[in-house]
Amino acid sequence: MSSDENGKPGGTRQQIMDVAEEAVLAKGFGATSIEELIAAVGISKSGFFYHFRDKSQLAKALLNRYIERDDQIFDDIFARADDLDEDPLHSFLIAMKMMSDLFRDLPGGHPGCLVASICYHEQLFDQGVQALSTTAVLGWRARFRARLVKIASVYELSEDHELDDLADMFSSITDGAIILSKVTREPEVLARQMLLYRSFIKLVFSKKRIQPESATLPVP
Repeated sequence: MSSDENGKPGGTRQQIMDVAEEAVLAKGFGATSIEELIAAVGISKSGFFYHFRDKSQLAKALLNRYIERDDQIFDDIFARADDLDEDPLHSFLIAMKMMSDLFRDLPGGHPGCLVASICYHEQLFDQGVQALSTTAVLGWRARFRARLVKIASVYELSEDHELDDLADMFSSITDGAIILSKVTREPEVLARQMLLYRSFIKLVFSKKRIQPESATLPVP
């Protein structure tokens, strides 16, 4: 762990980002001021601008960090699930159970989605920030679609669903459940909704494809 010239863990830039992320998830970017950030970190306004040109640059840094953390979580969970079962559907279901357990173990529930927070106030930011949000969402779609393509190669879809729509369900359910959990003060809503998504995927891919006989005959 690095430290800045004042001996504070993580450095000033890291502290600004930590305080900003907490504030943005709690009340949005529009209600988060530079003044409150510098007061919380204990620096001057010039100290803030040394690290970030404006709030758009801060938003880009927060988004990049948020996306990197999410990608690392997805990579880790899917890798562990693949190690446990080679079947693409079984592996996916295991991963969703791991995801549910992860959300259930968060103290006080999920803090919120930074991409959604920025999306609600995208008029405050330049096109670079908006493009980064779009890249994040499309990246999640691509990741889950790739998994569903593998499942569809082994299992038949019970309904005429688009794989992109099934992939987007993860983001839709996650963000909706985060809002629901905050409104109802029920932290476990997200974990339960993730299990429902798991059950739905299991239901629509319930029938295994019949493999050609040549694929199952032993090689002489």
